[in-house]
Amino acid sequence: MIIYFSATGNCKYVASRIVQAKEQNMISIVDCLQNNQYDFSDDVIGIISPTYGWGLPSIVKEFFEKATFQSEYLYFVATYGTTPGATGYMASKAIKGKRIDAYYSVRMVDTWTPIFDISTSKKISKYTKTTEKEIDEIINKVSSHFINKHMPSRTPAFITKLIGEPIYNKVRLTKHFHVENSCIGCGLCARKCPVQAIEIKDKRPVWIKDKCVMCLGCLHRCPKFAIQYENKTKKHGQYTNPNVKL
Repeated sequence: MIIYFSATGNCKYVASRIVQAKEQNMISIVDCLQNNQYDFSDDVIGIISPTYGWGLPSIVKEFFEKATFQSEYLYFVATYGTTPGATGYMASKAIKGKRIDAYYSVRMVDTWTPIFDISTSKKISKYTKTTEKEIDEIINKVSSHFINKHMPSRTPAFITKLIGEPIYNKVRLTKHFHVENSCIGCGLCARKCPVQAIEIKDKRPVWIKDKCVMCLGCLHRCPKFAIQYENKTKKHGQYTNPNVKL
């Protein structure tokens, strides 16, 4: 069983690769939360999450704090653009009653476009040089129930607590978003927001919550690229993983 959170498709792609190799089921954390599904039992359970602010997305942390896992082998995978930070440590602290047996990381496109420029295929490709190799290694190691204690390329937890978490809580404020006139009022952003932070009013998206997950799924999936975050995202481009359907 694979359980994942994915806003722009990276984690869903990793999940789909593992599922194809292992003939397992995969389920979205968003669906689990919406359906109040928190009890999981299988021989092998893998959990896949992106890295936000050198740590866990708020929605993944919330899920971990509610979920229980019964398995012979439980592993955690973090996707990241620059570093997986302390995602492994945070996951191990959030999950109750079960030890994580192995931690893995996969470098993929960093979709935090308030900072990172992914406006060209060349700029995207620098993130994906090792992606397939790292996924292949995870598939092989999961097959042998490989065990380790730490996430590869991790950042010390105290740095995440001191710097990453405060920054993440600040950037999660939805007041940073604005909508350009190119918006066609299609409602995709509202339908796909993992925490229902968006409503369509007068054919335009309105953020009805002070904070969201800050997955930027609304920005990257907007068909007219009308949703922006502050003033740099327009020139930094959009990205969704081309290998999966969102």
